[in-house]
Amino acid sequence: MLTLTLVGLISGIITAISPCVLPVLPAILTSSIQDGASNRRRPLVVVAGLVTSFAVFTLLGGILLSSLGLPDDLLRWTGIIVLAVVGIGLMIPQVGELLQRPFERIRPIQQDRNGNGYVMGLGLGLVFVPCAGPILASITVLAATNGVSWGLVALTLAFSAGIAIPLLVFGLAGQAIFARIKAVRERLQLIRAISGGVLLATALVIATNVAEPLQRIVPGWLAGIQTSIEDNDSVRDELDVLAGREDVDVTVTGDAIGFDACEENADILQNCGPARDLVGIEEWLNTGGEELTLEGLEGEVVLIDFWTYSCINCQRTFPYLTAWDDKYRDDGLTIIGVHSPEFAFEKVVSNVEDAAERYGIQYPIAIDNEFRTWREWDQRFWPAHYLIDQTGTVRQVHYGEGKYEETELLIQQLLDTAPTMVEENPDAHTADRTRETYLGWGRGSSANANEDVPRDEAHDFGDGFTPEPGMVALGGTWTVTEEYIEAGDDATLDLTFYAGSVHLVLAGEGTVEVTLENRSGYSETVEVDGVSDLYDLWEGEPHSDTLHLEFSEGVQAYAFTFG
Repeated sequence: MLTLTLVGLISGIITAISPCVLPVLPAILTSSIQDGASNRRRPLVVVAGLVTSFAVFTLLGGILLSSLGLPDDLLRWTGIIVLAVVGIGLMIPQVGELLQRPFERIRPIQQDRNGNGYVMGLGLGLVFVPCAGPILASITVLAATNGVSWGLVALTLAFSAGIAIPLLVFGLAGQAIFARIKAVRERLQLIRAISGGVLLATALVIATNVAEPLQRIVPGWLAGIQTSIEDNDSVRDELDVLAGREDVDVTVTGDAIGFDACEENADILQNCGPARDLVGIEEWLNTGGEELTLEGLEGEVVLIDFWTYSCINCQRTFPYLTAWDDKYRDDGLTIIGVHSPEFAFEKVVSNVEDAAERYGIQYPIAIDNEFRTWREWDQRFWPAHYLIDQTGTVRQVHYGEGKYEETELLIQQLLDTAPTMVEENPDAHTADRTRETYLGWGRGSSANANEDVPRDEAHDFGDGFTPEPGMVALGGTWTVTEEYIEAGDDATLDLTFYAGSVHLVLAGEGTVEVTLENRSGYSETVEVDGVSDLYDLWEGEPHSDTLHLEFSEGVQAYAFTFG
């Protein structure tokens, strides 16, 4: 438990310097100078209030609301109203004096005439929505499903203490800087009014979600650090002990290697075991009320995406998910967003519907408010996705952001080899056609006819030549990486094939000039627009031929497929 507590502390520190802190940071900075430099305790009081309400209501908020039959988003709106009221009290002294009267005889939360920092901190804690890693996800889910234990309390306190450290540094630094400014020292009433305006603006920003785009465009470079600290074998084991799962048998039989092992190599198709069920779904969105099952989707490629709408990390994945849904839905891809809420207010279905409309999500959404599907899939944090083939086998697992190009390539591979497509239209593919050909050294080295293929560095392959059937020959300068080859100066590629059509997965920006040795006069220029996609190079009657391609510098080629 000591290791887990230390990790919780570090995770809290990382969370407090992430983009998620942006909505509450201005309030913390301005509140620190409301009394000038004389009240050095004020930043401590404000941060203490934030951490107290965040910790208490993260652990007990859901239980309290459900036991009293209160709305799930009551605490969030309470926090917004508290911030707005305190802000108005600071802006208008007469209103502040009225607000302080109920607290005059109450300690330790007694209001002074300028508003109480601790009460303001309590309000900030109710609206603070940190980015979720495995630690915070475990706290949230365990509090909602397993109840409160001493171990969970210790982990929550460690995480909250970690949050407090950077916020307190920000507050003290702001106080020290502004205390040196003469205009600030001489105009405290004006500073208080400005601070009240900032609090009121904070309440409005959080209520209307207008800060979300700003949070999403800030680089998420901390996510990699957070994942490396929180998502490793020792932390997983301790979280399993905390959740009472240490005795659960998660071994996978046969050729499957299990979800965590698959996640370690998420750029290739693997056998990650059979897909789990979608259980305990409260409601379905974007399906006309129809309940979906993986059994009913057999024969299609399915992408299960676990998300929650206030999670900034999840929000940064939406453009990719919605683009894939738009591009591949008609080809047999079904994306299912399993919404497992991080906070109580995310259990409100209308809030999820508003978020789906805001982000343009049109694929099916499963409301998993009781975390039954989450637990069925042994989930740990948001976002996470599982790519399932047409037979119901999980072929790729990825936790967190990123791996977008890799995932799209795997979607394309599964759709291109879909057995239902062949059965429905046997003439869609040429018999005995050249098989799919990968170009990176990770999977395609045997298809490269060049004798010298150095890895991950630019190399001049000289003049191109005509390769043997089913092989590719490189000419000019290429960089051969694990997944793709990238064109340099005078880059060419020759491919001998038998098929009725030739397609190539390309990325980067530039052009590919296409000619055929046995089709005199055939010439085509393919424009590569910067997005990884499957491009058509040629289509006609099945025959044997040699394809000659000339690439502009920077274009990346992944894999050939044939029809």
